[in-house]
Amino acid sequence: MRTSKPHSEIAPKGYQGFLQVVRYLQGSGLDHGLLHLVEVRASQLNGCAFCMDMHATAALEGGESQRRLNLLAAWREAPVFTDRERAALAWTEALTELGRHRVDGALYAATSAHFTEQELVDLTYAIALINAWNRLGVGLQPDLPPDKTEVPA
Repeated sequence: MRTSKPHSEIAPKGYQGFLQVVRYLQGSGLDHGLLHLVEVRASQLNGCAFCMDMHATAALEGGESQRRLNLLAAWREAPVFTDRERAALAWTEALTELGRHRVDGALYAATSAHFTEQELVDLTYAIALINAWNRLGVGLQPDLPPDKTEVPA
């Protein structure tokens, strides 16, 4: 199923509302690299190819290493992530897969040990937003943009 036009054209006011939250998060003070990791990980869990491609590309352009992106799905086992990143990724997984994970006081305490109250709220907004974008991407199946690194045959 694909819409006849991009959802941003069919429902521009809704799309602009999403972009307002994006702009807020970009200015929130949360590290953009951390936000990229959260966006890619949630998109992996949700199976959103469009968002995985977009956010992995943005992460690389923002200075993230290919190695860390390759290891993101195995972040618990890979020693290349900081404790703060691990806390954010655990929080991301719990809030993305609410039916599989328990969001309890222990997880909240473990996460809030690495984030101020404001940062935790902003991180939660970021997770909620990427999950909403993922539902648009999975549901409406937008075309992937062309790969700028591919050399035409």
